[in-house]
Amino acid sequence: MYQDKVVLCASSAYEKKFYINEDFKALPEQIKQELQIMCVLFTEDVGGILSLEFDEEGALIFRVNSDENDYLFDEIGSVLKIKELQRTKAELLEALELYYKVFFLNENVSDLL
Repeated sequence: MYQDKVVLCASSAYEKKFYINEDFKALPEQIKQELQIMCVLFTEDVGGILSLEFDEEGALIFRVNSDENDYLFDEIGSVLKIKELQRTKAELLEALELYYKVFFLNENVSDLL
């Protein structure tokens, strides 16, 4: 079904917008809200654009981009913030990976646990 990376959600400090992929509309509203809060706070804190993407194996990747002329973008802060989110939101991120593998990659749940 999916061959390359799939964007789960993204937030932009430049456009002041949050996006969640329509393919994930079946996620519980609370999860969608938590993703929105997490991503928007990230971009408000360090700037740039944050996207959460699944790779072809179902791993969730944090991808950060910034405009070339954005001198306010905090590159070091973004790395530290990602590590913090990976630690504090580990349960949520693991659950999202499991969800993606089961419902999008059609993997067997018992094989994943």
